[in-house]
Amino acid sequence: MNTLGKSNFVLLYHRTPFEEGKDANGKRVWLDQKSPNGIIPTLRNLFRNRDDGTWIAWREVLSTELEEDERLEMKSPSNFILRRIPLAKNEVSSFYHVTSKECFWPILHTFPTYFDVNNADWKIFEEVNQRFANAACLEASKGAKVWIHDYNLWLAPGLIRSMRPDLNIAFFHHTPFPGNDVFAILPWRRQIIESLLSCDMVGFHIPRYAENFARAANCLVGAKRGPKVAVNEKFIAVGSALTEPSVTPWLEHAGRRIQLLSSPVGTSPDVIEDIIKGKELKVHTDKIKQGTKKRRKLILSASRVDYTKGNEELLLAYERLLTRRQDLHGKVVLMLACVSAASGMKIYEETQRSIEEMAGRINGKFSLIDWVPIRLSTLRIPYEEMVAWFTQADICWITPLRDGLNLVAKEYAAARKGQDGVLVLSEFTGASVLLNGAVLTNPYSHRRMDEAIEEAINMKDNEQRERMETMVKAVYSYTVNDWAKEQLESIGGDTN
Repeated sequence: MNTLGKSNFVLLYHRTPFEEGKDANGKRVWLDQKSPNGIIPTLRNLFRNRDDGTWIAWREVLSTELEEDERLEMKSPSNFILRRIPLAKNEVSSFYHVTSKECFWPILHTFPTYFDVNNADWKIFEEVNQRFANAACLEASKGAKVWIHDYNLWLAPGLIRSMRPDLNIAFFHHTPFPGNDVFAILPWRRQIIESLLSCDMVGFHIPRYAENFARAANCLVGAKRGPKVAVNEKFIAVGSALTEPSVTPWLEHAGRRIQLLSSPVGTSPDVIEDIIKGKELKVHTDKIKQGTKKRRKLILSASRVDYTKGNEELLLAYERLLTRRQDLHGKVVLMLACVSAASGMKIYEETQRSIEEMAGRINGKFSLIDWVPIRLSTLRIPYEEMVAWFTQADICWITPLRDGLNLVAKEYAAARKGQDGVLVLSEFTGASVLLNGAVLTNPYSHRRMDEAIEEAINMKDNEQRERMETMVKAVYSYTVNDWAKEQLESIGGDTN
């Protein structure tokens, strides 16, 4: 690899492709990500057969005064340049934890009451995006393809376009995109929309988010919308909160045409299959059977501590279930895997405290000598162990108040290939318009939550298998590799 050369493929993502560690001698080593699934391994694989690609991320430093961008040559199995932009601790906190997570996150997930404009330091957000844009322009060869990921780099497309009009720019939005009336709360709405309209393509998980963006672009900056077309057959077109029968395929603005692409991130069924066939799985499943299941019906819910994830609403629904169904006492157990958020974010600390107090109260109210109704874990569970939980869970209960996609729901279906099992899924997740066979529910409604968990518990085995087979087909027919291929081909890129 020519480390001094330009790249014809540049990827911007705030996370690095490997985790940085130290060996016994204090020398830097690169470790694989803790989770073998997700998008990072897939994005990394895009460089496998290239010799001129660049991945741009950040690194935290004590001070940026004497620090320059770090440019490293990454080797086998994927060869590429890793360019890391130095950010001081206060910049990381302002750019990511405050402006991105405390200002943008509640708007994106339609929780405007959590939004506080006074928390944001827009100048630092602009500066960090400018540094990412500068790095991309320095790395990109003439006519190169630049793929930018997620809302914390909202301004990068416009900055890159102003400096390098020759580049092909794509952007993928990993979160929901809200309705225009909510998005318009952001004081910087026009700057954000104008930047995204500098792309050649903007991608979203599902048609609803693409339509929300099209409406915002049309209403806020006057972008012209192309004639709507029917949604792709992989999406459920009608019937629930996020279904959309038709979608805007492109926008025109400032003399340019911007393609809008709805393509949900997939999972990696082959990885899950390999884990299930592996020797370690039985060790995990034996522990689950001995410590939790014990001939009981196992309900699994997995997410992280976040007010958008609906963990408190789920716990209250479980409490109502145990109150009206004394026949289930000792016969059902809920495993709530709820990973703690990063420290220093007050709203998440309050949410975690509420979850822990609620779980403790329910356990105190219903526990028997040989039965505790809730197992709560706030530690990150290794992926191999999580797959074991998927294989053992009779019901997977995933009911966020709002979620861009929710890969856990898709992973559960992949792990249940050839088995029964019930997926109870919020209709406010992107996955709800992909997994025909899930028991959809409205987490804002006590009645609907109660009906859904009752339906799941009482569902006959043959119906479970039929529903699961439908979901397994959907998961296997559109994997994370299919997603990456569709995204890059939309701007003429290849995935080899």
